[in-house]
Amino acid sequence: MNQKPIFSKDFILVAIGQIISLFGNQILRYALPLYLLNVTGSSALFGTVLAASFVPTLLLFPVGGIIADRLNKRNIMVVLDFSTAFLILLFCLFLGKADVVPLMAVTMILLYGIQGAYQPAVKASVPALVAPEHMMKANSVVDLISSLASMIGPVIGGILFSFAGLRPILWLAIGCFFLSAGMELFIRIPFQKQESKGNLFVTGVSDLKESFHFLFQVKPVLWKVSAVLAAVNLLLTPLLIIGLPVLITGHLGFSPDRANRLCGYAQGAMAAGAVIGGILAGVFSKKLKPKTTPLFLSGCAISMMAGGVALQWFQGAMNIYLVLVLGGSMLLILSTLFVIQLMTYLQILTPGELIGKVISCVLCVCTCTTPLGQLVYGLVFERIGNYAFLPFYGAALAMIAVSLFTRPVFYEMELMLSRQQ
Repeated sequence: MNQKPIFSKDFILVAIGQIISLFGNQILRYALPLYLLNVTGSSALFGTVLAASFVPTLLLFPVGGIIADRLNKRNIMVVLDFSTAFLILLFCLFLGKADVVPLMAVTMILLYGIQGAYQPAVKASVPALVAPEHMMKANSVVDLISSLASMIGPVIGGILFSFAGLRPILWLAIGCFFLSAGMELFIRIPFQKQESKGNLFVTGVSDLKESFHFLFQVKPVLWKVSAVLAAVNLLLTPLLIIGLPVLITGHLGFSPDRANRLCGYAQGAMAAGAVIGGILAGVFSKKLKPKTTPLFLSGCAISMMAGGVALQWFQGAMNIYLVLVLGGSMLLILSTLFVIQLMTYLQILTPGELIGKVISCVLCVCTCTTPLGQLVYGLVFERIGNYAFLPFYGAALAMIAVSLFTRPVFYEMELMLSRQQ
C-alpha cells in the first residue's frame, strides 16, 4: 500500500481552497442574519429564517453524499463554489429592490443548500488523499483551517458591517468563491467510477438504503454517537447562534454600532475556540480515545452554565458579554475535539465506497436538530424577558444528562476501534 503524505500538493490545495471558500461563507452567515435582525428587530423572525435555511441542507446532505461517491469530488467543489458566487451576485443586484425578508430567506436557503451538497465532497476527499494513520491529523488540519476562516470572517465582517454596511461584504464574498473555485481546478483527487444500479432515482434510493443499513445494522455504534452530536446541535449550538446576537444587540444595552462589532468579535472568539480545538486534536491525535468524550460533553455543559450564572448574577454589560464569549469559546474547543474524533472514527470504520454516502447521512442526522433548536430559541428569547439565563441552565443540565447516559456507547466505540486495528 502506498503511503500518502499528509501534506501532499492536492491536500494543501483542498485545505487552502477551504479557508478561502469558508471565509466567504462565514462573513455571509454572520452578516446576512445580522442585517435581517437590524432591519426587523425580531428575534423570532431571525430564528425562523435561520431554521428554514437549514431545511435544504438536510435534504441535500444525502444527495451530496451520493454525488460525492459517484462523481469527481474536485468537480463538485468547483461547480458549487462558482454557483455560490453567482447566487450572492444576484442577491447583491436585488438588494434594495425587493422585500428584504423573502429575499434574505431565499438566499439563505440556497446558500445553506449548496453547503449541504458541498460538505460531503470535502469530507469524503480526505480518505482519498491521506493515509489512514494520518487521518486524525488531516481532519484536524481541515477543521483548523475552517475554524481560522470562521474566526477571521466574522471579525472582518463585523468591522465592515458596522462602518460600511452589507454591500462590501457581499462583494468580498463573491471574490472569495471565485478564487476558491479557480484554485480547486488544479486539485487531483483519485476517483473510480461506480456502476450504476438503474436510473438516477433508483440508484439514489439504493445508495441511501445501503448507507442506512451500514449505520443501523453493520456498525450501529456510529448512529448512536451521531445522535449524541445531534443532541449538541439541538441544545448548545443553536443557543450560541441565536442567543448571543439577540442578547448582545437587544438585551445588554450596547449602542447598535458597538453591538454589531461586538457580535463580530464574539463570533471570532468562538471560532478561535474551534481553532484551539483543532490544534489540540492534531497534537493529541494519538492520545484521544472515545472513552474521554463524555468529559468533553460535561465541559460543554459547564461552559453554558457559566453564561447563565453571568446573566443572572453579574453586573455590567461588558462583564456579562465577556463571560458569554469565554463560555462559547470553551464550548467550541470541546465540541471541535468531539467532532474531529467522530469524523475520524467514521472514516476509519466505513468502507471507501460508502464514505461519501455514510458521512452525508451522519451529517444529516447531526444537523437536522439545529434548525429545531434555532426555531425554539428564537421564540424563547422573544418572550423570556428578564429570564434570559434560564435557557443556559436548561441546556447545561440536559447535556450533563446526555454525557452520563451515553458513556457505554463510547466504550463500545473504543472496543470496536481496537478490533479494527
